[in-house]
Amino acid sequence: MPSGLKRDRVRDFLLDLVADKKPREAIPSERDLCKELGVSRPTLRAAIDDLVRSGLLVRERGRGTFTGPHRVTQALTATTGSSFYTPPAEGHWLSRVLEFGAAAAGPQLAARLHLSPAAPVLRVVRLRVVDDEPMAIERIHLPHALVDGLEPADMVSGSFYRFLRERFGIDVRSAVQTIEPTVTDETEAGLLHVPQHAPALLFERTTRDAGGRIVEFTRSIYRGDRYRVTSELHFDAHSG
Repeated sequence: MPSGLKRDRVRDFLLDLVADKKPREAIPSERDLCKELGVSRPTLRAAIDDLVRSGLLVRERGRGTFTGPHRVTQALTATTGSSFYTPPAEGHWLSRVLEFGAAAAGPQLAARLHLSPAAPVLRVVRLRVVDDEPMAIERIHLPHALVDGLEPADMVSGSFYRFLRERFGIDVRSAVQTIEPTVTDETEAGLLHVPQHAPALLFERTTRDAGGRIVEFTRSIYRGDRYRVTSELHFDAHSG
């Protein structure tokens, strides 16, 4: 069997092994795994290295290899047709506001928010912390005229969309969101307590209220080793 296929087979075995274990539980020794799988030590180590880089496994010098910490799961749940809603993610979430201020939108943000380039936009950068561990960096952009009077303290805890509805009468109803893989830069890595160029998830979201007005554009970086998005899919006779 080609070495690449052997490595894939070993990786699949390790993924199943991790799925059956609790966070921070030891996996069998490399010697035992090589014997069970019938592969060489370099092939096994290459597969383990892949899972270490993704955060699913953790090596501890002198102790062995362990499953990674618990991943926070964010579910996307189907309602009707192809629409989804997002129930609260696991864990206790708080935020630390890193930047807070208004400036002219400029051409790019103006296009995203359907504003004039000179219109003021409130930019909020906050570090999202779950169960006392940094999880994400959110860069939020809001038309300043809609949230005049918003304070940094309003962005620390609780549901932001509920706050917008109750404080400013902004009834958030829909969003277009994209998710793609990326890596952390030096600043992001420092804030998230991960190595530079660590795997991450880039979220971009454009949010509308009940009247179809764009009320938010957000770009967020989530830790790839600790955050997971799940969705439920439904198929019919015409599905590919």
